[in-house]
Amino acid sequence: MESEYKALFKEIRQQIETARSRAVLAVNKALIRLYWDIGKKIAENQALFEGRNNYVHQLSRDLHAEFPDIKGFSRSNLFYMRKFYRFYSAGSVQQAVGLNITGNLTDASGAWDTGTSDLQPVGPEELIFGIPWGHHVTLLDRARSIEEALFYTRQTLENNWSRSVLLLQMEQDLFSRHGKAITNFHQTLPEKQALMAGQILKDPYIFAFLTLEPKAQELDMERQLTEHITKFLLELGKGFAFVGRQYPLQVGDKDYRLDLLFYHIRLRCFVVIELKTVAFEPEFAGKMNFYLSVLDDRLKNPGDERSIGIILCKNKNKLEVEYALRGMNQPIGVSDFMITRALPSELKSKLPTVEEFEKELG
Repeated sequence: MESEYKALFKEIRQQIETARSRAVLAVNKALIRLYWDIGKKIAENQALFEGRNNYVHQLSRDLHAEFPDIKGFSRSNLFYMRKFYRFYSAGSVQQAVGLNITGNLTDASGAWDTGTSDLQPVGPEELIFGIPWGHHVTLLDRARSIEEALFYTRQTLENNWSRSVLLLQMEQDLFSRHGKAITNFHQTLPEKQALMAGQILKDPYIFAFLTLEPKAQELDMERQLTEHITKFLLELGKGFAFVGRQYPLQVGDKDYRLDLLFYHIRLRCFVVIELKTVAFEPEFAGKMNFYLSVLDDRLKNPGDERSIGIILCKNKNKLEVEYALRGMNQPIGVSDFMITRALPSELKSKLPTVEEFEKELG
């Protein structure tokens, strides 16, 4: 009787948690839709909210007085609502996210593909109304284009990012790095698998959480990456499961070791990462090709797809990499890695040089 009760309690608890999650999502969707509608009203009555007689402050006070128990009607937030509506109802994005000519969200079938790894279309309501308002504010402040905003919206939905994680990914410019590695996937994998695999790679990878000496070796880098495995997995992206470091492979009477071995849950394949603290050399691709052949023969299960190799180098020559991968029959990608994010050129030009520092300090 006790075991039956525990099983029953577990089922009921799961149902309550599921219902609570659905309720939270429904409330968020309703709130974002409300903000959309308010932003639309303000935009359509532009004459009231610009110029000398600006009624935004008056609207904020009146809404607070009418609904004292509801937060979110501050003057700045009302401006964000207008910006939110204007941003997504722009002519260039109407077709992309299913907006009709009047700027109302519809369930149009023309869903926007924002680089998802599973290649499943997402409707406009799930994209626009699916994330919290705080995330939208971050996107409105920082996104440089509709495409970038929708990309981060999709990634937030898929990966359940908090606002701080979204901000971190935007600061590290995931949008520009996503799917940019040089690969031979389209020559070595089926079309759908090649598209999915290409989306999981970045160029460059940013390991700002590492503290390495200038002459650090690969083993030092491996050790620190595994010590900071949570941050490492966040940079790699969703779907990576860590298998091991210096994973052993035996061929004949020789022992070989893979720097880092992962299994990707969505791709259903093993992923080998080889770290090189020097510039790319063509022989790196040959060694990776060998590793993947052995791995597929020894470790791959019947339901698994072909294993994938990722070579992370300090830097690379694009033409050299393309020639090196052209003759390989195993799927390999090559990316750079960075320990710290480089300063923007416009900021770098404003910083004093070492000589100027020395002169100032006497």
